[in-house]
Amino acid sequence: MPSQPIEIETTAAPRFAVIWLHGLGADGSDFVPIIDELGLSGAEGIRFIFPHAPYRAVTCNGGYEMRAWYDIISLEPTNREIDVAGLLESRATVRQLIAREVERGIPAKRIFLAGFSQGGAVAYLSALTHDTRLAGLIALSTYIPAPELQIEEASSANRQLPIYAAHGIHDDVVSLELGKKAKALLDSSGYQITWETYPMPHSVCLEEIQAIGAWLQAQMRAKAQ
Repeated sequence: MPSQPIEIETTAAPRFAVIWLHGLGADGSDFVPIIDELGLSGAEGIRFIFPHAPYRAVTCNGGYEMRAWYDIISLEPTNREIDVAGLLESRATVRQLIAREVERGIPAKRIFLAGFSQGGAVAYLSALTHDTRLAGLIALSTYIPAPELQIEEASSANRQLPIYAAHGIHDDVVSLELGKKAKALLDSSGYQITWETYPMPHSVCLEEIQAIGAWLQAQMRAKAQ
């Protein structure tokens, strides 16, 4: 892994984990502030893990080096050309993080993956191709950059994985159309997705965060029994 992730536990001896991947150019600290806004008071304890993407040259940004889960070669409103090798490298990082949580006593069935934008693309691939059942997937303002890979390597263990996906209707970075294409691809493959849109740009909003918190609590209650 490129560097040690940020870790925050909502209670001592948490029973669940959320691995949350940031977007292009940010770092693991980007989503730390949302923990207090999720409304998790009284919920099962969670260990939040916020990893940092490595620095790499990003072609669509003139080769500028920034934290990125993979290189983006070109940007179009309805498509992304990416470096698939980098995407697979980041999936391997997520798999290491999952294995680490299992070693620390949190089984895969109680581990959620979450991601925003580029991080959400990695979360989509990592969760739905993982060989053991996970707890759930949160995909925010994101897309599926390698549809063929996503379908070809889909794991039967996570065919029924609960998925919460949300997108801003005014997103001018990852278009709403890209988000809808991801949903349509997964719908056609039989996945069950909770899909929400919000009147926002490429960001998150309080209403969305509160909805994520409620969704998380519902999933944890179902799995704690």
